[in-house]
Amino acid sequence: MNLSLLDPFAVAKEYPEVLTQTLSYGHSTCIKSTRSGDYLASGLIDGTIIIIDNDTNSTISILHDHTRSITSLCWSYCGRYLLSGSRDWKVNLWDLQKGHVIRSVTFEGPVWNCTLVPGSESPFQFVAALLEDDPVFVDMSCANSIKITKLETDPFVDDGDRKHWTLTCAYEKTGRFIFNGTSKGWLNIIDGKSFETVKSIKICNSNIKGIEFSSIGENVAINSSDRIIRQYKLTIAERENGTYKLNLELENRYQDAVNRLQWNSVKFNHNSEYLCASTLGATHDVYIWETGMGSLIKILEGSNEELIEVDWNFRRCCITATGMDSGMLYNWSIVIPQKWSALAPDFEEIEENIDYEEKEDEFDFVDYDDDLNKIIEEEERDIVDVITKEKTDARGFPFVESFVINVSLQPELE
Repeated sequence: MNLSLLDPFAVAKEYPEVLTQTLSYGHSTCIKSTRSGDYLASGLIDGTIIIIDNDTNSTISILHDHTRSITSLCWSYCGRYLLSGSRDWKVNLWDLQKGHVIRSVTFEGPVWNCTLVPGSESPFQFVAALLEDDPVFVDMSCANSIKITKLETDPFVDDGDRKHWTLTCAYEKTGRFIFNGTSKGWLNIIDGKSFETVKSIKICNSNIKGIEFSSIGENVAINSSDRIIRQYKLTIAERENGTYKLNLELENRYQDAVNRLQWNSVKFNHNSEYLCASTLGATHDVYIWETGMGSLIKILEGSNEELIEVDWNFRRCCITATGMDSGMLYNWSIVIPQKWSALAPDFEEIEENIDYEEKEDEFDFVDYDDDLNKIIEEEERDIVDVITKEKTDARGFPFVESFVINVSLQPELE
């Protein structure tokens, strides 16, 4: 669509407004978009992983190896590799150029979530949170000798029983530190090199279900079972002796005091000005807040079931959420009206074709003066560069060189 036909105020919107489509590719339990926003990975309850092209909303690849529900998905920075965790105790690393698993690790229990080291050229290192066990750091650089390092946090032993377990883990933007959330509300910050706990903070008295970092790395949202999302500002300062000083400053708390909603999944937009969360409870909506003041600005309605996972594809300005009962994908985006008045001031839309009678002098040649003819000739001599790629797109986002997935010839899901 020509940009001159679009309303500039609609194109510049930062968040979607209406439910535009509902997709069904099996019972989805986990979703994740690539950094470029071209593809969406959907993990199903039977262990299958579907790769969806966001331009056509069609399935381009189907990955089979897991035997139970997918619990976590993570794309590499280049978009070629996909890390998947499942309840079948396995974590797989997929090479989408080859279409199969190139590394696989089996643990002693189900996997809560797994995350690749951000910005790393090698996609063979990740951290994972396991059911009723310590989190682990895994180095799969060598296929024959996979190294698994347990991240020992403070055990808090009481009468021989462990008081809390790690439920979620995430890397901050630089990949220097690992953030672990426990079942008793503790946030443990671990050095990604030495694997030592550098800081422990008591966030709440309930489970920490999710830790979400903004793409710019300054904000972190912590979702807990006490029905509150806490937004912190993260600052990391390097000292002269090579150590780091971390500071977490509480900025906002998001909650629904009336309906007492439970938040399932949270996501920032590209510049962390907005935060969205899926709900579990009386309503079946997606809430969007403005992070500067912490005010609620939009409630995305339209789904007829409780929502679990949510993903914000900010490059295409759409939010996708998975339904709990049906596993369908609900997609909210912007409906951009066409600005037909940009074609001509006297443009009129007709309901059916009519015969047009040409005026006698309508297409007659107009003899301009010499100065105007020179200007037209000079403009025609200008060389138009159609080879060099632009650095930004129409919305001002920098173009991202991403991996292009080959379309699979596998049959569709039954």
